[in-house]
Amino acid sequence: MPHPQRVLILSLALFCSLATGILPCFADDQKTAPGKVKVFVLAGQSNMQGKAKISVLEHQIKDPKNADLLAHLKRDGAWVKRSDVSISYFERKGPLTVGYGSDKSRYGPELEFGHVLGNHCEERVLIIKTSWGGKSLAKDFRPPSAGETGPYYTKMIEQIHAVLKDLKSYVPGYKGQGYELAGFVWFQGWNDMINKKFSAAYTKTMAHFIRDLRKELKSPTLPFVIGQMGVGGKTVNAKVQRFKDAQAAVLKLKEFQGNVALVKTDEFWDKKAHELFKKGWRKHIDEWNKVGGDYPFHYLGSCLTFSKIGRAFGQAMIKFMNKKPY
Repeated sequence: MPHPQRVLILSLALFCSLATGILPCFADDQKTAPGKVKVFVLAGQSNMQGKAKISVLEHQIKDPKNADLLAHLKRDGAWVKRSDVSISYFERKGPLTVGYGSDKSRYGPELEFGHVLGNHCEERVLIIKTSWGGKSLAKDFRPPSAGETGPYYTKMIEQIHAVLKDLKSYVPGYKGQGYELAGFVWFQGWNDMINKKFSAAYTKTMAHFIRDLRKELKSPTLPFVIGQMGVGGKTVNAKVQRFKDAQAAVLKLKEFQGNVALVKTDEFWDKKAHELFKKGWRKHIDEWNKVGGDYPFHYLGSCLTFSKIGRAFGQAMIKFMNKKPY
């Protein structure tokens, strides 16, 4: 007979899932579906690396107002480790959990993205994360068809291929069932936005990037999600808005209609953290350590923001998987 406390916990989790559309998942979940492993690539610069501090998450997960967004990340006092969702981030690899951010004390969009896709997919999920801070698309990630190939474009491709050639080292219980490259998420832009020349060419360079990537990975219609710049929220200066427009313009190209999506991350700007930052975070350090952990260009290190961005990326990908064109 089930333990009463566990029945209560499961009932509450189910209630929350019905309210949010996100099914609960616990560390002991096992998936036995024989289908190919669903592989998703997350790439970009520092905000894809992830700047949300786990220490801040410890505070925010206790707030009942954040339950729908964060409660599923912990179970019995420990951070949930998804046995059905694996992640590779250079030398780090293992079951999806906190600690796959720019360092082991942080996390990024991959966390909630993995939970959303893990809940949706019957098959096992593998996330290949390949990102570096302070890198431009115009130079560092420059795709081959746009001119001289950028060194980080090459590093990204090499990392993806290396993982795909050795799935048994990344996916527990892998039995040679193969994989499906199911989607690519790109979250980058700061270094191009602050450079007038790079910013002006962003739409064209991004189009080359998508074409070259699909060709390299032999996936001509690979679902592609662009995380639009959202630093500062919805009210920004003309320079930032021009860059955001340049990112969105990629979707106007006929060849990308229906297979490229844009996620507006400005919708998830943490106003509370921003107000405290402006008031002087150093003077209110105890309060700050409960809501933020970085500068505005890193979305203030807000756990709420990075979790919402990751969830939105995942939901955009599910829309592709459900064959609902953008």
